[in-house]
Amino acid sequence: MTTPMKQSGHGFRPRLGLFSRSFLLIASLMLVSLGAWLQVVFNIEESPRAAQMAERVASTVSITRSALVYAPPQVRPALLLDLATKESLRVQPRAASDVLEALPHTSYWDQVSREIRNRLGGQTVMMWSVNQVPGIWISFHIDRDQYWLVFDRDQLRLTTGREWLGWISASLLLALLGAAISVRFINQPLARLAKVTQQLARGEMPTPLSEKGPTEIRDLNTAFNRMARDLRQNEADRELMLAGISHDLRTPLARMRLEIEMSHMTDDARQAIDEDLAQINHSIGQLMEYARPAGQVPEAGIDVSRVLQDLFERERSHTESLGSELKADIAPGLQARISANDLKRIVSNLIENARRYGRSAGDDRAHITLSAYQLGNLLRIEVQDQGVGIPHGDIQRLLRPFARGETARTGVSGAGLGLAIVERLLGQVGGKFELISNPSQGLLARIEIPKIKARPADKPVA
Repeated sequence: MTTPMKQSGHGFRPRLGLFSRSFLLIASLMLVSLGAWLQVVFNIEESPRAAQMAERVASTVSITRSALVYAPPQVRPALLLDLATKESLRVQPRAASDVLEALPHTSYWDQVSREIRNRLGGQTVMMWSVNQVPGIWISFHIDRDQYWLVFDRDQLRLTTGREWLGWISASLLLALLGAAISVRFINQPLARLAKVTQQLARGEMPTPLSEKGPTEIRDLNTAFNRMARDLRQNEADRELMLAGISHDLRTPLARMRLEIEMSHMTDDARQAIDEDLAQINHSIGQLMEYARPAGQVPEAGIDVSRVLQDLFERERSHTESLGSELKADIAPGLQARISANDLKRIVSNLIENARRYGRSAGDDRAHITLSAYQLGNLLRIEVQDQGVGIPHGDIQRLLRPFARGETARTGVSGAGLGLAIVERLLGQVGGKFELISNPSQGLLARIEIPKIKARPADKPVA
């Protein structure tokens, strides 16, 4: 699983998701429990195993000594050979010149040594090696003769490291597997909830969540499904209400405009009233535009360059009819996942904003430049005018719905929804909107959208 990296003052650090954090927490707790369990097993196994080994060694030494004592001299060589080959026991004479190596000083071997001396007598000697020959060497005597009985070390030591490594590896694997299954079982409903929440945020109708499973998850999914239905119903009711309001307002406006044209009033009064009616009609249009939901994000990318070029051709003629100027510099082959209609709504709102408020002080005309280009992993679209700009302190306030400048840049008023529409539509696709004001260069409206790579098999959507 890949985790995004977050840059801090000390470099990059991973930003772990809920699954990773839960897995690490549960896995850590399981590993600590496994370590404690192994320590308990070691401690429990050591003492009984030491007593068992000591009893076995003492019995073997006693039996071997008795067999050698009562066996006829001519049979003893065959008996010693049989013990060495079948029982892995060797009997060797003990000499004063033997080079001895003591047992390791561990709790296990100390306990084995004490138990053997208690059973065979305090004079019994137990060594780790004799004359550099490894083994467990136990001394015994027959009359005045001293002997060594040699055991293989593997017969008497605790469970070998290789065996323990196998058990620990298996336990560790099961612990990690159990942690992953447990975390997945817990996080899967949350992952589904996050997915449908993203669908709801994009304005799509979310897939209904399953209303089965644990009580808490079932109640959560039921509440979310009900909320999604209510939101969809509220949105439909809002669209219907605004459509009715728009119809009921625009019909009297059209009748008033007709009556004004037929009335006997001066041209100046008629023009002033007509401008007021046009402003009301524009405000109604902005309200309807703001209430309209965002389009569904396409699975494949659209050809942003072609969409912007088509929009530019349409807006240029309209801009020139109003006595202003619109130029474009659009890089070819730009691709992004955004609805073509939403992209047109975004850019047309910015161009309209520049037409209305971006008139230069010199000739009272709007000189607008539309540009689009790629910058790293982003597509950047900019609408630049040459007006007087806006105060830096008003930039964030103007992004809120129904917010307008204290003095509209050319004295024109509006509903204050154009920039709010842009920011809301960009939020559906993970885009970013920024206003940059420069008194000497006017206002720059910049949007950034994550780009996608164009594939030959893809058919761009206009």
